[in-house]
Amino acid sequence: MSEIERPQPLRKQGHPHALAARERKRDEAAAIGIAPDYIGAFVDRFYARIRDDALLGPIFAERITDWDHHLDRMKAFWRGVLLNSGEYSGNPMQKHFAIPGLETAHFVHWLKLFYATLDELEPHPDATATVASRARMIADSLLTGIAMQRDGLVASRAGDTLPSHGE
Repeated sequence: MSEIERPQPLRKQGHPHALAARERKRDEAAAIGIAPDYIGAFVDRFYARIRDDALLGPIFAERITDWDHHLDRMKAFWRGVLLNSGEYSGNPMQKHFAIPGLETAHFVHWLKLFYATLDELEPHPDATATVASRARMIADSLLTGIAMQRDGLVASRAGDTLPSHGE
């Protein structure tokens, strides 16, 4: 496991209630199978699917030259989202703003590939539901941010039509 992949220890700084909440979130995730190894396997399989995809593959191929680095960053991102690891730093919104032509159809397709990967690797139904919900929330946020940048406040609910897991 590379240094970037290795989950960082729980940050020891902060309010005791916040530290306890982070620890509780990690324990709850572990109880349903959301662990660093699961996240690593999920990210690897999902992005292998993306790279082979006719719609999304070319978008990624134009921007990513070092896939190992990208996968390490995505693993850190998802450990941050799902395990509150605090190891990811970056600005996903800014990265997505820089991609011309992203539309609802791209995010719908991304979610469908994401959900299919989740279903293949499901460690526990609650894990699948948790990860799927977070993915949809992230897709909604990105799509809404892009639409608002392009169209203003009229686009503030651009992600309302994105599919949820099981739809």
